[in-house]
Amino acid sequence: MTNVKHIILISGKRKCGKDYISEKLQKRLGECSQIVRISEPIKKEWSRKDNVGLQELLSDGPLKEKYRKDMIKWGEELRQKDYGFFCKLAMDTGTLRETVIVSDIRRKSDIKYFKECYNGKVLIVRITCSEETRIKRGWIFRHGVDDVESECDLDDYENWDLTVENNGHLDGDEIINLIISEL
Repeated sequence: MTNVKHIILISGKRKCGKDYISEKLQKRLGECSQIVRISEPIKKEWSRKDNVGLQELLSDGPLKEKYRKDMIKWGEELRQKDYGFFCKLAMDTGTLRETVIVSDIRRKSDIKYFKECYNGKVLIVRITCSEETRIKRGWIFRHGVDDVESECDLDDYENWDLTVENNGHLDGDEIINLIISEL
């Protein structure tokens, strides 16, 4: 934990480009950085619990969609007992690098956890895009997925350090430059 100088929290709706931006940012920052995904320990625990293939849950394939609602419900139950449960698991990767990019912040409690644990090192970035753009990228509204806390809790959050629109008006490098300029 002492090596960490920056924690970049990336938030946004499904198909807004969070993973794309996170991966591009990590490539630009190089070996001093790493991506951490809160969703990974959720899927890892679910995989163990229900004996489901982890790689399929980590992919964008149909298996993840099949289990998404149940994983959300189960994850919420665990978060009610310990709001930082999955954040802690995600950050428990051994030695952390100088810059940690958390590519899938979805809740106010996620932000609370990182601010409490990494005070003064956190940059909170919201990636936005139009519904039309998300649809072009393959997003389809799903009741019980797109209208629950895991997608909507940060809709009214206002304390972003940076909000970037990812509708294609800026290219990925311009977005990365904006994020890096905030560090």
